[in-house]
Amino acid sequence: MTSGIGTIIIPVTDLAAAKAVYGELLGVAPTTDQPYYVGFESAGQQVGLDPNGHRQGMTGPVMYWHVDDLAASLEALLKAGAQELQPAKDVGAGKLIAAVKDPDGNIIGLLQPA
Repeated sequence: MTSGIGTIIIPVTDLAAAKAVYGELLGVAPTTDQPYYVGFESAGQQVGLDPNGHRQGMTGPVMYWHVDDLAASLEALLKAGAQELQPAKDVGAGKLIAAVKDPDGNIIGLLQPA
């Protein structure tokens, strides 16, 4: 179903301050630097800063599992007892994301690369 956790999205309130901190922590410059999202890649891991995350209900970082087939993975998790939190959507260039909650309310993100 998955190839592992490939992306972590972190909700932030001050994008400039968070960009400075995570840039220092990761030791790399952003690969994406937009007012709506700043993304880094370090050691094969994607780390994204989302200034709208809190307004969208994020209470902390969300790990996105990279999957080959988002629809099939989402369906399997729902059948296993997860609850849909965010239906599948295209976030640009064919990259699809969705999110579910596990039985304890933890958020599981799914990402199908373009």
